[in-house]
Amino acid sequence: MGKKLVATGRGGTGKSTFTSLTSRYLPPPIFLIDLDPDQSLAEMLGVNLKEEGVKTISEALYDIIAARKAGAGGSMSVHERIQFLLNTEALYEGNNFDLFVLGTKLTEGCYCAPDAIISGAIPKIIDSYRYVMIDSPAGLEHLNREVVSDIDDLFVILDPSSKSLKHIERIKNITSAIGIKYNHFYLVGNYRFDKDTQKKMEATGEIYLGNIEYDPDLEKYNLSGRSLLDLPEDSPACKSVKKILTKAGLL
Repeated sequence: MGKKLVATGRGGTGKSTFTSLTSRYLPPPIFLIDLDPDQSLAEMLGVNLKEEGVKTISEALYDIIAARKAGAGGSMSVHERIQFLLNTEALYEGNNFDLFVLGTKLTEGCYCAPDAIISGAIPKIIDSYRYVMIDSPAGLEHLNREVVSDIDDLFVILDPSSKSLKHIERIKNITSAIGIKYNHFYLVGNYRFDKDTQKKMEATGEIYLGNIEYDPDLEKYNLSGRSLLDLPEDSPACKSVKKILTKAGLL
């Protein structure tokens, strides 16, 4: 059975950046899941879903609902149709990783239905991959929806603020309250960390793995829409993430 990794944290801390660069170093096969409605992970990985003809989970669900309302659902049950889409139209298959993207919801209500689809798919795909890594949306609501309940490594990506310190405790309280289990709870600082801030993180009593180093090339790649996987090997961001993953025992 593969390992389940989750990157979580407040908005704008660098979860998608960390997930993208992590996928660069983890040994394949890897399955990535983007739960963030902003769906920036695919772009950071150099994947254009429209050009690839791949739907987001939300788009696939919308199509199923629309077809049923139009009386064009065919002989497949809703469950069978969902499984078919997960295995075909909503699945991006790359050379080093495969990918699901939650996407922006196109129906009324919350993200419960598409989240439930992904939650149900994870136990079925975990045996086929060495790692399943989830890029979480900002905040903690995704934890309440229990998209994944048993986590091997939970990476909390932080910015240097008092809100991040409070966020650590909130994550621990919520996971404990709703029964989400994890083997390791790791703190990772973003590029805005300095030595003083790092000392504060180390003083929390949690395992602080280090910070993602500032990299001007990373900013340029993001602005131009270029894949972060194309960053040079001596990139400060890449080297720091590789060091973080080594400390976590993943490399």
